[in-house]
Amino acid sequence: MASVLVVEDDPFVRSALIRHLTEAAHTVRSVGTALEALREVAHLRFDLVVLDLGLPDLDGSEALKMLRGITDVPVIIATARDDETEIVRLLNAGADDYLTKPFSVEHLSARMAAVLRRSRATAGEPPPSEVLRVGGLTVDPLRRQAELDGVRLDLTRREFDLLAFLAGRPGVVVPRRELLAEVWQQSYGDDQTIDVHLSWLRRKLGETAARPRYLRTLRGVGVKLEPPLEETRFGEAPAGGPPAGEAPR
Repeated sequence: MASVLVVEDDPFVRSALIRHLTEAAHTVRSVGTALEALREVAHLRFDLVVLDLGLPDLDGSEALKMLRGITDVPVIIATARDDETEIVRLLNAGADDYLTKPFSVEHLSARMAAVLRRSRATAGEPPPSEVLRVGGLTVDPLRRQAELDGVRLDLTRREFDLLAFLAGRPGVVVPRRELLAEVWQQSYGDDQTIDVHLSWLRRKLGETAARPRYLRTLRGVGVKLEPPLEETRFGEAPAGGPPAGEAPR
């Protein structure tokens, strides 16, 4: 069974969720505010978070962004909002699934089981054992560690997955649709999710979109990771060809 954090300010809904999840043999903790939720996930490990959007201290969509800054725990949004644009935005912001209130406990159980299956299947995939090296960048998929010029990088799980995926294909332009499918396990979405994580990753690699070193974007095509231009040998084109036509983002 799973360890679940319920983030819900309505005492009746909260009590019903706790009762149902406990009866289903899950371990449950519950809080009523976004700040309490952030405090919980920062100190404890959960398999799943059920997040209400209508919280008293912070809108749930903002809480989701903050959660994604510190953890990759699967999140199911519980919301009374049924606007499709809002739902797609939440999925792109890092939610794994959503339920529109009111919902039955059977519906919640089915959604939880599906999300947990996906999460555990991804976690159970054996990572490649080969250490990846691109210029001064070293990525160890087995240990899930990355270093830049010998200095350990502090990456979130998603940042590491994105970096490792690109490092396994140095110099190859990877379409954004492929990144969504392979790194986020999403079949659709806009570019905002990728751009945000690329921005965070660039910051940790000591570069910017205007002055890229490792991460280069080909507008309308995709993203590639390659050694900085100054690290290529004299007279040798960088991996993946010359940077002509690139437009940093």
